[in-house]
Amino acid sequence: MSATPRLASLDAFRGFAIASMVLVNNPGTWSAVHPPLAHAEWNGCTFTDLIFPFFLFAAGLSLTLSLGGRAREGQDRPAILRTLVQRAGIIFLIGLALNAIPTFNLATLRIPGVLQRIALTLVLGAPVVLWGRWRAALAAIVGLFGVYLALMLLVPVPGTDGIVAAGRLLPGLDFSSWVDRLVLGGHLWAKARTWDPEGLVGTLTATASLLSGVLAGHHLAAPAGRVPKWVWLVRAGLICLGVGSLLGTHVMPINKNLWTPTYVIFTSGWSLVTLGVFHWALDESPAAFRTLARKACLPLTIYGMNALFLFVLSGVIGRLLQTVRVGGTTPIPLKAALYGVLAALPLAPADASLLFAVLFDLVLFAVAWVMWRNRWFVKV
Repeated sequence: MSATPRLASLDAFRGFAIASMVLVNNPGTWSAVHPPLAHAEWNGCTFTDLIFPFFLFAAGLSLTLSLGGRAREGQDRPAILRTLVQRAGIIFLIGLALNAIPTFNLATLRIPGVLQRIALTLVLGAPVVLWGRWRAALAAIVGLFGVYLALMLLVPVPGTDGIVAAGRLLPGLDFSSWVDRLVLGGHLWAKARTWDPEGLVGTLTATASLLSGVLAGHHLAAPAGRVPKWVWLVRAGLICLGVGSLLGTHVMPINKNLWTPTYVIFTSGWSLVTLGVFHWALDESPAAFRTLARKACLPLTIYGMNALFLFVLSGVIGRLLQTVRVGGTTPIPLKAALYGVLAALPLAPADASLLFAVLFDLVLFAVAWVMWRNRWFVKV
């Protein structure tokens, strides 16, 4: 069996995504956060809104380099798919367990979530990788966009205001919110309860984000040409950024909560540009510079080697910090006590909140470093 060369750029890109996800998910206080480190309230895109698509893009790229090669070597494709579906099921269940902490109340347990969406996109995207090439991935993206647009713009549904209408892309009024309420009932995001940012319909277009990574994977797996691969990645990314911005202004808003097609195109553009830069520095630059770049990016590479485990661990720790209480007669959450030390420093509230997030990230990196040094790699 021929081995697919490991891409240093992919490990660093994945590590950048998970380190960023841990950073933005764990501020000292949500009441003081720098705007780029918070999600756009509805339409629009911040740095934080790029992170989940980055992770899906990396997952699609990994699928292409692993599953695609095995399929071309004649391995049993249905058997490969069954194994991947089992893995996706485990990831989905881990996401549910994470949502259950700390109350473990099944009556209000949120069913959607980040890990659940990752699992579903893997199941939807894997057959495209196993039985198709880049044209199949591109056709699937177009098809998913078409289905999404038809449902969201043409199907009349009752909103939370009681009005039945089609194409209302507002919280609780759109088709995807109606489907989530119909199918999932009271098991939606606690802050809304009438819609969920990781809902069912948006998973269709989230799969398109994963398939954009599949397209990049086919490009990187192809034989080298006269034009360096990183140049094509950056060019494609800039085109996607331009098209996404144009369509987002004049056709359909860029919206992470609805995971609109314009959001997919725009964030895929940033994924391609960022991967292109990493790929040049870590895989295609002159040998001397490449060595230095790999040393400089080693922390990201270490983070990327156990990305899923570290994300779950960060979620568990974050919830425990809110649940465990310390103090005398009026106990407060452990997180509030720890953040209070930083808040007392001569820093602006948003800076103290960011410092807490950075320190949290460094603790997770320490865990990642110990695992890397001992060659402990947790795979699902």
